Amino acid sequence: MSVSRRGFLAMAGGVGTLLALAACGESAPAPVATAAQTSAAPAGPWTFTDDRGKKIELPRRPTRVVAQVGSAAALWDFGIRPVAVFGPHKLKSGEKDPQVGNVDITKVTGLGNVWDEFNVEQYIALQPELLVSSMYVKGTLWYVPDKSKDTIEQVAPTAGVMLTGQSAAQVIGKYAELAQSLGADLNAPEVSSAKARFEAATEELKKISATGLKVLMMSGGPDTMWVVNPPEYPDIVHLTQSGLDVVTPDKVDEGGFFQSLSWENADKYDADVILYDARTQALKLEEMMKKPTFAKLLAVKAGHVYPWRAEAPFSYQGYADYLEELVANLKKAGQES
Repeated sequence: MSVSRRGFLAMAGGVGTLLALAACGESAPAPVATAAQTSAAPAGPWTFTDDRGKKIELPRRPTRVVAQVGSAAALWDFGIRPVAVFGPHKLKSGEKDPQVGNVDITKVTGLGNVWDEFNVEQYIALQPELLVSSMYVKGTLWYVPDKSKDTIEQVAPTAGVMLTGQSAAQVIGKYAELAQSLGADLNAPEVSSAKARFEAATEELKKISATGLKVLMMSGGPDTMWVVNPPEYPDIVHLTQSGLDVVTPDKVDEGGFFQSLSWENADKYDADVILYDARTQALKLEEMMKKPTFAKLLAVKAGHVYPWRAEAPFSYQGYADYLEELVANLKKAGQES
């Protein structure tokens, strides 16, 4: 993965040695059960086939799950409680990063908070039974560092869920399948209610899409405006499948995720609405407003600029929240146009 692409998407020793180091640490905490999680792991075998086509087989259902924050957020909403997370979960202020969703970060161990940070010794000490992460590139687990991935993969089995080229509904379905295999009850009231909200918001989005609003989805850096390429993002695939007219760049950078533009060329594409990347690592809207070409865009002048929740958890709850906010904003833009 190139530095520029990683920047946009994200902005040691052998196992024997690490096990010896970990043995000197604290004992690992027990996993936390929830109402949506059924019971203790059964004695029988557990199997799951991930999006790499890898079939994971264990003698019993894993309960000590470690997950990248996006995966942890999805599993949490289905009722599965990881024992540890890695990836952006805590802001400099000490508050939790929005990317971690509803995960209670006071009840999980943090193994790393930034790109290329993963405490392998602490990971081993936790005695993990399964590691879960999303994938933007098939076979590459998001936020698992290249420098330590071989060691990490020797400690416990890993499961990858593919994001690129999938729809949000497909990704949510895969996390639901994994959560159910880990003991989640997909008929739990909180899951069923969230699914109904997700479906209702999707129907509302279809109605708004029929009005013909044109939407530009982008992210910003100090010197660069990135126009995202819809087919590469599960959430945007869901929007376009619901009929929303989202700008597709006429060419994309290597990797296919976006087109890089200078801020002087921010007016390359016309749109009624702009959805900007609201993640913590992206340029803030007030900074983008200081870019003259961006500030002169019709959508900006009309006030039709709203957050793009680029890393909403892939759960029915996460996407119900995302879509309900988006529908409300698009309705506002449609009424004011």
